[in-house]
Amino acid sequence: MSAVVSLRQGRRKQPVPARLALLGTGTVGSAFVARYARLAAQGVALPEVAWLCNSRTQVSGGDDLHAALAQARGAARRLGGFPPWAEGESPRPGDIIVDATASETVADWHPEWLARGVHVVTANKLGTGGDLGRALAIGDARATGGRYGDSATVGAGLPLLRSLRALIDGGDRIHAIEGVLSGSLAWLFGRHDGSVPFSALVRQARAAGFTEPDPRVDLSGEDVRRKLLILARASGIAVPAHEVEVESLVPEALARTDDAAVDAALESLDADLEARRAHAAAQGLRLCFVGRFDVHGARVGLRALPADHPLCAGSGTDNRVAIHSDRYSDQPLVIQGPGAGADVTAAALLDDVLGIASAQVD
Repeated sequence: MSAVVSLRQGRRKQPVPARLALLGTGTVGSAFVARYARLAAQGVALPEVAWLCNSRTQVSGGDDLHAALAQARGAARRLGGFPPWAEGESPRPGDIIVDATASETVADWHPEWLARGVHVVTANKLGTGGDLGRALAIGDARATGGRYGDSATVGAGLPLLRSLRALIDGGDRIHAIEGVLSGSLAWLFGRHDGSVPFSALVRQARAAGFTEPDPRVDLSGEDVRRKLLILARASGIAVPAHEVEVESLVPEALARTDDAAVDAALESLDADLEARRAHAAAQGLRLCFVGRFDVHGARVGLRALPADHPLCAGSGTDNRVAIHSDRYSDQPLVIQGPGAGADVTAAALLDDVLGIASAQVD
């Protein structure tokens, strides 16, 4: 009898399979569903998508995710009340929330979910790239609660944050990080050679899906500021958001323009940016939109760099990041690769999901 009791006591309780909830059904959320379906068709073991949510509704995932996505995208707008994902069934410990939004409200929930043992995988930069208090709360919660997959927030899945954390865990000290952190701005300034107006390039980039529908979001430098904050805070430097100096490329008149009239007002960019390009070219320099932090502070803006500078390499929408540290003091560690587009962002999200799911199985 004692042997039977011993065997029963030694039997492990099987873990409850993780469920996945996708928040956000826009461009990135749709790309996530498409990639999830492709991987599932290839036989990749993935957590079940239990819910798809947006600001209007929450629907069950089911076997046909494309139909669920269409249902969520076609839902009527809501007026007031709690977000749909806050009114439905609560995620349980071990579940995975995928935040494919750019919502401040959703980002506010990241520390709460983590503290409950719910994992968060995010492309939303506001979690650790916005309010410093929220970023610190996320750091505290991930230390004792759920895992936080944030590789899609900077570099669209490049091994950037992972490499940075590995250096720090190995005892390295980060002195400065500088980078071309916007794929859309990398594309624009890589093609800005004076042959066509900058405004025409902006329209091309928007048509290709490299910029936000309102390109002022990219040109303002706000996206780069958030990414720089994520990198600084991952390096152990608690930089408040307001301490980052940001040079916006958007003239005041364009900033005040109604949304419907933005396209016609883009020409207001041309004269100043062409003058700056020509001045840099006369000195053998190239314009790059760069974010940098070091002991002197943090800044985002346009810089004229020599052609052999590490940040001038690459092409297209490549992100390029140079890490200066004790280990890399004479020559920085440079990480480079595609940094724009819904597909690469969705791939980064799913990589983090698979990493968390496999760790749970192990």
